[in-house]
Amino acid sequence: MPVAYRDYYEALGLPRGASSEEIRRAYRTLARQYHPDVNKEPGAEDRFKEIAEAYEVLRDPEKRERYDRLGSNWRAGDDVSGAAEGFGGQGFGAGGSFEDVHVSFGDGTGFGDFSDLFEGLFGGRAGGRVGGGTAGFGRGGFGGPRRGADMEAELELSLEEAAQGGHRWVALADGRSYEVTIPPGVRDGQRIRLAGEGGEGTGGGPVGDLLLRVRIKPHLRFRLEGDDLYTELQVSPWEAALGATVQLRTLDGTAQVKVPSGSSCGRRLRLRGEGMPRARGGRGDLHAEVRILVPKKLSRAERKAFEELADVSTFDPRAQA
Repeated sequence: MPVAYRDYYEALGLPRGASSEEIRRAYRTLARQYHPDVNKEPGAEDRFKEIAEAYEVLRDPEKRERYDRLGSNWRAGDDVSGAAEGFGGQGFGAGGSFEDVHVSFGDGTGFGDFSDLFEGLFGGRAGGRVGGGTAGFGRGGFGGPRRGADMEAELELSLEEAAQGGHRWVALADGRSYEVTIPPGVRDGQRIRLAGEGGEGTGGGPVGDLLLRVRIKPHLRFRLEGDDLYTELQVSPWEAALGATVQLRTLDGTAQVKVPSGSSCGRRLRLRGEGMPRARGGRGDLHAEVRILVPKKLSRAERKAFEELADVSTFDPRAQA
């Protein structure tokens, strides 16, 4: 159902002398607010279509100039004589509609600006799918509503940020920024969707989305496998031999770990619920692998103690192999 006419400048909340950047910025703000994927209030979809129609006209210098002269009758100023000759021989189909004219992004057709925009975003790239089909105009008629392309970029997080979640500001190459909500326990390769921040639709179609693909940076202390974390637990020879309760760093802080007597290198101790948060609730486990460290320099008392141990001990580690 067509959107009732409303002054395009008023629809975007702008004065008639607004610059191209002001028009673009206003459209982006309003499109995010009324995008059907995020705003379920009655009338939001019609408002979104109104905003998209206004932007489609005001972003184009020629259309804007005619609109400024003719107002709601701006389309009457179009000169369509000989128009069939200007589309690479495609011409008009039966009933006055265009045959298919497929448009690819970033090929100089006027859609490449968004491809260039997102190449600078975390090494991101412009996606090529639009509403499940080929980008451009379809058989439904010239200028029919088409959803904008989804854009994809990388969002690099530390292991702590991925585990804790929260809010983070993300800056784009053109200076725009967004507060992104990171769900606790997000995994490497998962995507966070920002509705209405992708490529612009055509013919009043909705804006595409921006998909932030998560990349978790390697951690110096922890290794992530599934829901579980793995780390090393460094102990002294006497702690390993006699047993001890020692402190271990976790992703969120510290924990007390009981090292059983007679522990050798490679022994794994499990701390339940100290791993990564799960989307369905709960957490994975933390696995601490025992690593025995020997002092590089011994005091006289330490040397004497080790010498006495060597004299009385019958333990032969090589016999265990």
